[in-house]
Amino acid sequence: MKKQKIKFKNYNPKIKEECGVFGISNTKDASTLAALGLHALQHRGQEGCGIVSFDGKHYHSEKRFGLVGDNFNKEKVIKKLPGNFAIGHNRYSTTGGTTLRNVQPFFADTNAGGIVVAHNGNLTNAITLRQKLVKDGAIFYSTSDTETIVQLIAKSKRKEKIEKIIDAIFQIQGAYALVFLTQDTLIGVRDPLGIRPLVIGKLNESYIFASETCALDIIGAKFVREVENGEIVCVENNKLKSIKPFPSKKQRPCVFEYIYFARPDSILNGKCAYEYRKDFGKELAKESDVDIDLVVPVPDSGNAAAIGYSQYVKKNFDLGLIRNHYVGRTFIEPVQKIRSLGVKLKLNANKSTIKNKKIVLIDDSLVRGTTCYKIVKMLYDAGAKEVHVRIASPEIKYPDFYGIDTPTKNELLAANKSNDEICKYINAKSLKFLTVDGMYKAMGFEKRNTNYPQLTDHYFTGDYPVKPIDNLGDDKVTQLSLLSTTSSN
Repeated sequence: MKKQKIKFKNYNPKIKEECGVFGISNTKDASTLAALGLHALQHRGQEGCGIVSFDGKHYHSEKRFGLVGDNFNKEKVIKKLPGNFAIGHNRYSTTGGTTLRNVQPFFADTNAGGIVVAHNGNLTNAITLRQKLVKDGAIFYSTSDTETIVQLIAKSKRKEKIEKIIDAIFQIQGAYALVFLTQDTLIGVRDPLGIRPLVIGKLNESYIFASETCALDIIGAKFVREVENGEIVCVENNKLKSIKPFPSKKQRPCVFEYIYFARPDSILNGKCAYEYRKDFGKELAKESDVDIDLVVPVPDSGNAAAIGYSQYVKKNFDLGLIRNHYVGRTFIEPVQKIRSLGVKLKLNANKSTIKNKKIVLIDDSLVRGTTCYKIVKMLYDAGAKEVHVRIASPEIKYPDFYGIDTPTKNELLAANKSNDEICKYINAKSLKFLTVDGMYKAMGFEKRNTNYPQLTDHYFTGDYPVKPIDNLGDDKVTQLSLLSTTSSN
């Protein structure tokens, strides 16, 4: 058998969002509510979206490329999704190519009945499992790691559907938040460390699973609680049942949910993401204050941290950069001449605000540094007197294994250059990052527990909570196109 070549994607300078999942049980207009929930989770993935409903007898599926609002905004589409149960998914691909076959939710017809699954996260042993399944005769339809879960469920010798799911999740490793639909039962699953988020909501008598609380707010549902790490929650006949099949472990949620991924109005561990980000900015100011006239965010990711920084140093916050929210990939990708304009398509300096001012520029993270370099140059070209850069998270030195689109270690600026070298590269007057302990202090901890960290923070520390079984090379992570070839995309 000819060995298939593993392909890597092209990366943008900014870290990409993950995926968003949503499921709702036993309610009228389930598909409409699922579409609204996915709309609220649009920031977690813009590549594709899908909804599967169940009408008591049959499953109905609609999957599309692009945004939720462009695909599920018409009554004729929603009419194709009848039933009182529905689950949905927003895709940003971290494994698998850009093809409609990889858009979720996925369906399996097992000897215990149909099972649908939507997945946020990444498996660190998916290639190993897939190769074994193929060797045993399994045929894969997609190149997504999520289909591995479907295949494991279908292959399970257990009789009951929930037992099949438990059998499957005991074989997978990595970070995952899963929502299953099995006819009259909705099931939510969170990985043993709780790396990927999943919350429970309630609308009248109906229960909901979603990646973030903002998906509950849009439909008027109440937040009940988070799915606990390593927990399986079953909703049947409008009742919750909790199953905890894994050995007990302390939770280690992904810190980037707090720094960047979660929508600012979502609740994480009892507190709004926006407030965490302001606190990152305040702690950053404590560690790295500088004589400036104006605090300027990189919109929109740096807004909250810049407000926190401004409040602590008692200096004016102002929009020295104006963002164009109407630039889409369909506009910038096809034409090289336009694409080469880069950051100017999305940002422009507010000249009257920054001219002759000493500025501190605040952003949430620095990955490759190419965008930061262009922004600093833009501010100087617009008349800024000094530009000091402050980053409201520690240096990103290590790539990700768990469903976040980061570059290779060779492409991460802080993994290859010192602080002074980065400062020179981006042409800033000065550069400071929030320290790891400062990040933990901003989140209410005294400091990082080196024996058992409170968060999944490997981006900064190299402390990976789940080691990958798959051989992905020296520094590459699971943002590869899983076993994909040119013909599969």
